[in-house]
Amino acid sequence: MIQDLHSHTYYSHCGKDDPHLMIEAAIAGGIELFGFSDHNYGIAAKRPNEFRKGQEGDCYRDYFDYITLLKEEYKDRITILRGIEVRVWKNGQELPDDADVSYYDYAFIECLDFPETVANGDLFGYAKRLGCPCGLAHTDMFQYIESIGEDPETYFRKMAEADIFWELNVNYDSIHGWREHEYVTRFFADKEQQDIVRRSGVKLSIGFDGHNIEDYLPERIRDFCTTLERLGLPMAFSELRL
Repeated sequence: MIQDLHSHTYYSHCGKDDPHLMIEAAIAGGIELFGFSDHNYGIAAKRPNEFRKGQEGDCYRDYFDYITLLKEEYKDRITILRGIEVRVWKNGQELPDDADVSYYDYAFIECLDFPETVANGDLFGYAKRLGCPCGLAHTDMFQYIESIGEDPETYFRKMAEADIFWELNVNYDSIHGWREHEYVTRFFADKEQQDIVRRSGVKLSIGFDGHNIEDYLPERIRDFCTTLERLGLPMAFSELRL
């Protein structure tokens, strides 16, 4: 399956495009499964306000409902997932303790490898608190697992059992300074790492982490997705097809 599970619209402070434009670009690029994953703090700011105009309410539910409308609108052309990117770094932009995102299709957890996080080093406890399938966004998991003194295969197996997948972020765009993630390049060149992931049963996802249409490279996404399939590595949500 050709998937892009990591995208940002103008509901993220760092994004700028209307969600409709993002979907049309994904369709034109041959993406089959497309996930919205705007930042929790961008959604909380509700800008621009296209939710329930003039009404107060839960911003996370409003965003989810809005993406649900898009999911229905484009259901015959592409499969859309309703995701959210949750910051756990303690800097004032983390997800509020009382926020409910359990009804989302998935949540990306970012900044897990930062020293001061609301997860307090407990990925599995925090994922359980979110209450929906979770992914680890743009994180070198092999390095992180080593830093906490765990065995990679055992840790990945625990992730698989907890319905937590690992994102391979394949961005190459202006917002990231045209830099690739070293952990992704290393993973695709390292057969031992691939074998560990394969044996563990943990699922992987591909995400471009797009922030503007001008930089979007669907052919890059297609290349990485087909490589995962060729290597026999399981992908998150691969059972979802039109």
